[in-house]
Amino acid sequence: MGWQSRTRTLQVFDTELSADTVEWCPLPQFSHVLACGTYQLQKGDEKETAENCPAPSRIGRVYLFDCNPQTSFIPPLTETQRIDTPAILDLKWCHVLISERPVLGMATASGEIQLYKLMDSQQGTCGLENELSTGLGPDRLALSLDWSTGRGESDVRVVSSDSSGSLTALSLGEASLTAVCQWKAHDFEAWIAAFSYWDTQIVYSGGDDCKLKGWDLRMGSSTPTFTSKRHTMGVCSIHSNPHREHILATGSYDENVLLWDGRNMKQPLSETAVGGGVWRLKWHPTQEHLLLAACMHNDFHILHCQKAMEGQDAPCPVLASYILHNSLAYGADWSRLPLSNSAPPSPQEPPQTSVGFTESGGHLRIQYESPTASFDTTLEDDSGRYIPEQCSLPEKSSVPDPFTSHARDSQSLSCLMATCSFYDHMMHVWRWDWSPEDKQKPSEPVLSS
Repeated sequence: MGWQSRTRTLQVFDTELSADTVEWCPLPQFSHVLACGTYQLQKGDEKETAENCPAPSRIGRVYLFDCNPQTSFIPPLTETQRIDTPAILDLKWCHVLISERPVLGMATASGEIQLYKLMDSQQGTCGLENELSTGLGPDRLALSLDWSTGRGESDVRVVSSDSSGSLTALSLGEASLTAVCQWKAHDFEAWIAAFSYWDTQIVYSGGDDCKLKGWDLRMGSSTPTFTSKRHTMGVCSIHSNPHREHILATGSYDENVLLWDGRNMKQPLSETAVGGGVWRLKWHPTQEHLLLAACMHNDFHILHCQKAMEGQDAPCPVLASYILHNSLAYGADWSRLPLSNSAPPSPQEPPQTSVGFTESGGHLRIQYESPTASFDTTLEDDSGRYIPEQCSLPEKSSVPDPFTSHARDSQSLSCLMATCSFYDHMMHVWRWDWSPEDKQKPSEPVLSS
């Protein structure tokens, strides 16, 4: 059967400073909270000579938003707080409550890991309060962090990577964030560090030396458990699948997403070319086969990884793409907020994008932009002709069913996403709706196309 895929922008927010990371709170009671981090290089006066010109400073800002996606006629986001900080290179929420509060971790250009606690305010909204911080060492930028809590781990720890090529494992106490061990992992910048969510003594790292490495914290940090040179350029994204043990996704400046089985790191399960450096990868919160990729020069894509995870050596099909950013695609995250299965109408009711994804030659064009910075899109082909809303998926399409077998009775999928781009300092909130082209009779099975 055919399937329809629709992406629709709900709101665009100008972050003023270059936006590079965006994160929805993963805790169910706080899933309406969204954080966005920025990074801006402040250069000195052009008239200053090289001798007396101070080192450029890196400034940042974290934005906090409250989201209500069920309101059809107003933008879903409300800004609740902004805090000036050192430049932020990565944000991650802890997946469990700490002292009964959500905690947001930041990797900053000051070489610190900073933790902020989310507190209720007298105005009825939530706000961040600086809780703890620790420095990774002099003359370095903290480039990434990850929490050990991806599957609800109660032993809360943090791993970070930095510009000196080092990794730092940190433990969280009642009133302290303490470095347990630090070691030189890569010859150049260590762009990314991540836990295995299934065995949190295992850490993965990627660096500008084009190497992907694994580390077992029980064995010390002198020797990696493996070193892969399968990526041909710097490795800058890693995410352990929280739903399927041993499955790991990695991305690189070489414009490829690799899927791995952690038991055999000699050869990836699959390789998918996405046309841009893969800065961030995020597995879907509940659908184990869906992977969101921020691809720098080539926008944002949702990959379907089922066949690769089952051992079929083939690239992962792209289910949908979001191409309305005008700069480097850096930050991306799935929301856990529930959505209705039907996309809310715009009050102006312009044509909406509703096409089979594999329709070739399609380009999204902004159809309408409102004073609230939300807009709708239409699809046109290479010659500028409008592709109608009800254009169906071609019969020859091999776009897979996005659901695992036990979830097919849901018939459709609606997801809320936040993405951000760098030089145009923009954050977008958008939804993706995926549904069968034709309703099936109750007695008929739902088949993959």
